[in-house]
Amino acid sequence: MRRPVVTSGNSEAPARATLCHGRIELALHQLQGGSGRTLLLLHGLGEATPRRVPAQVREWSGPVFGLDFTGHGASTLSAGGGYTAEALLGDADAAVEHLGEVTVVGRGVGAYIALMLIGARPESVRGVVLCDGPGLSGGGIQPGSPFVVCPQFGLGRAPDPFAMVELARDIRPPDYAVNFVRFAMERSQVPDPITVAAVVRPEWLAAVAREPGVVQRGVTTALAGYGRT
Repeated sequence: MRRPVVTSGNSEAPARATLCHGRIELALHQLQGGSGRTLLLLHGLGEATPRRVPAQVREWSGPVFGLDFTGHGASTLSAGGGYTAEALLGDADAAVEHLGEVTVVGRGVGAYIALMLIGARPESVRGVVLCDGPGLSGGGIQPGSPFVVCPQFGLGRAPDPFAMVELARDIRPPDYAVNFVRFAMERSQVPDPITVAAVVRPEWLAAVAREPGVVQRGVTTALAGYGRT
C-alpha cells in the first residue's frame, strides 16, 4: 500500500513518503531530485537515512532516496522484536515496489540487504554497491548461545533495542550470501551488477567478493558505471 508523499515543514528536512510493510510504517526520504534512475540508500545498523546526500554519491544525476529500516529512523518499531535480515529485505522490497528501477548503495547491514535485494529482484535493481558500516558482520556464520533479550521497555523510539541486539546476532552463512550473488548474475542485465567497496571483509562478504562477476572498486567509480546502464 502506498501513501502520499508528506513534505516536512522544516526546509532542512527532506520530503518523506510513508510505505506500509505489514503493520510497519516505513519512512522513505527523498534527498535529491533529478531525472534518470533512482539511487536508493540503505543505512547501517542503528543508523537512519542522512539528512543530506552523502559526499560519495553527490555525482549521481538522478533522484536519491533513503529508506529507514523497521525500528530505525522515522520508521515504526516491531512490537516484541523479531528483527531478521529477511524482514529488512521486505522493507527494501517495499521501497523498490514504490520507486521502480533503482541502483542501491548499502552500508553495513544495508550492504547485506542490498545483496539479498539484487538476488531477489535482479530486473529492478540495476547494480548494488556494498560498503562498510555498522552491522556488516552480523552474528558470524554459526548460531551463538541462546539468550533472552530484555531491553528497557517504554522508550518507544528508534533505534529499537531489539533491532540492535537481534540484527547484530543475525547469522550470515557464506553459502547463503553466495546464492544471492548467483541469482543476480543469472538474470541481471547490468554489467558487473555487484560491487564490493567495503574494506572490512567478514566471511560472507569475502565469499561474495570471490564470486565470478563481482567487482571491487570505489563507490564513485561504481556509480559512474551504473549511471550509464
